Amino acid sequence: MLNNKRRFSLMTTNSHSSSQKVGTINGTKVNEMHAVEAPLSGAADEAFVTSLRGRFVEGRFVYRQIFAIRSYEIGPDKTATMETLMNFLQETALNHVTSSGIGGDGFGATREMSLRKLIWVVTRIQVQVQRYSRWGDEIEIDTWVDAAGKNGMRRDWIIRDHYTKEIITRATSTWVIMNRETRRLSKIPGEVKKELVPFYLNRIAVASEEKDCEKLDKLTDDETSERIRSGLAPRWNDMDANQHVNNVKYIGWILETVPIEVLEDFNMTSMTLEFRRECRQSNLLESITIPTTRVIGESNNSINRKPHLQYTHMLRLQDDRIDVVRARTEWHFKQKLQ
Repeated sequence: MLNNKRRFSLMTTNSHSSSQKVGTINGTKVNEMHAVEAPLSGAADEAFVTSLRGRFVEGRFVYRQIFAIRSYEIGPDKTATMETLMNFLQETALNHVTSSGIGGDGFGATREMSLRKLIWVVTRIQVQVQRYSRWGDEIEIDTWVDAAGKNGMRRDWIIRDHYTKEIITRATSTWVIMNRETRRLSKIPGEVKKELVPFYLNRIAVASEEKDCEKLDKLTDDETSERIRSGLAPRWNDMDANQHVNNVKYIGWILETVPIEVLEDFNMTSMTLEFRRECRQSNLLESITIPTTRVIGESNNSINRKPHLQYTHMLRLQDDRIDVVRARTEWHFKQKLQ
């Protein structure tokens, strides 16, 4: 297994290996070590490399990719953060489009979308976490798409432990099309639908009874006095290729107003985000969080168990107080061994 997972192995200088030894890698010395290139093991090794890059399964309806949880993708408890998971979901979705053969020159856009200066924008996403992977764990992510009404697309994801195949995260999202220049929403052109329909899969990752369909209400000024953080400024590196703030960046700003004792003692087990409008680098934001329910008691191991804590969140423009993102999060006590 280790031979398949590693392309290079490190050997001490007094090794008697017959393989050719090198004292540097890309012109840099390896401290008293030699890097020895391991020979490819044939089809198994090639299959592993392919899976790391991503591949289609189930007749090209489902796209699968493997990720390892790295040291800079974990939080203080050595587990992957919600932002890390969201980045993985976004990366898998973009690679799905690129690998499908219909990708254009836009950020996840198809060829026909690029010709018409159209881009995808997510309007709502829900992520349910059964447990968070730890540093060094390997996960596999499956993603697929389906129609959502007349002018939308639904994208779902399932995250599994790569070796045990245990499902640890489920996610679902809704996307619409926007004109890149006018920044106005657009109907899906017939030519774009023709590109997408061959990849549609009638399958849901989040069961209907577990899907968060409740309206996310706007918080009023009377409700916002408890926890509010102003002066949140997007940086240049927070912008994505579509020239607006990357969706994942909003999560960090939302968590700015969650009590520190909650972050320390609870895991976020569900997050629903509703994106109301774009945010540019010139905007200043306010983050607001209020508790909506508190239910502490017996719970089972299903993902739809009652949360110990629930919060409602809102990010709004600081100047005119127009809401940019509305959100709801659910939290459970962290397990002692986690």
